[in-house]
Amino acid sequence: MVAPPHAGAAGPGRAPGRLIVVATPIGNLDDLSPRAAAALAGADLVACEDTRRTATLLRRAESTADMLPAHAHNEAARAEDIRRRIAGGSVVALVSDAGMPAISDPGARVVDAVLDAGLPVEVVPGPSALTAAFAVAGEPDTPVAFVGFFPRRSKDRAELLDRIDAARLAVVGFESPRRLPSLLADLAERDASRRVTVARELTKRHEEIARGSAADLAQRFATAPKGEVTVVIGASQREEAHDADARAVVDVLLGAGLGPRAAADVAAELGLARRNAAYEAALERNRRKSR
Repeated sequence: MVAPPHAGAAGPGRAPGRLIVVATPIGNLDDLSPRAAAALAGADLVACEDTRRTATLLRRAESTADMLPAHAHNEAARAEDIRRRIAGGSVVALVSDAGMPAISDPGARVVDAVLDAGLPVEVVPGPSALTAAFAVAGEPDTPVAFVGFFPRRSKDRAELLDRIDAARLAVVGFESPRRLPSLLADLAERDASRRVTVARELTKRHEEIARGSAADLAQRFATAPKGEVTVVIGASQREEAHDADARAVVDVLLGAGLGPRAAADVAAELGLARRNAAYEAALERNRRKSR
């Protein structure tokens, strides 16, 4: 239990309630743990994204608790309502449609409001697409970064991967099936041999685990698939240019009349330096010249 040092007011003679953050199945209802079922059955109120989906879950848990919609569009307002109910003695379970609330799902504002009020928060861990996908990717003992949903634009994805590659990290993140082909195409263009795992419809009837090179998977998923998708990208094995090399390349490009961004783009496109390193080198060169 996370218990801040001061207690919220619950009225004379009545102990405060609590918030229970409950992980729910990501597809297969058999993954609902006994502890999660007990938390839902014992709650006075269940705050959820979609009452229709949560109703099915509550029937499985034999819970008769009332439901309160708390989704991305109303979470800020609901957070204060939930805080008041807990201060009044209610036990509120917080769930998302699948997986752990507040992990690329609504819930963080509710947790923050309850903690700020000095009221107790518990967590019931459980199914997670991100840990499940990384486990079946077979990556060696490599540090991993969770990026939530991958950026929509190719340029933003490239900048994110530049930072990840500089730290030699593996990556796990969520992707829309509609955008999966463009993500894989970008990865293949960046490094065709890089190892990638696409985990689709985890724990569901049509579960699919596909692992291969970025080039192979870009071809395999050239057409958008259906269902929920989690992607694991292995740590980059390419030897990137050192900062000194980046400075030398950028000096030539800036001397030819290119601006900092254009010089960085060209250096990265030719594989002579990482875009971020080249851009920083270009800015530093301009700063030196202006002194």
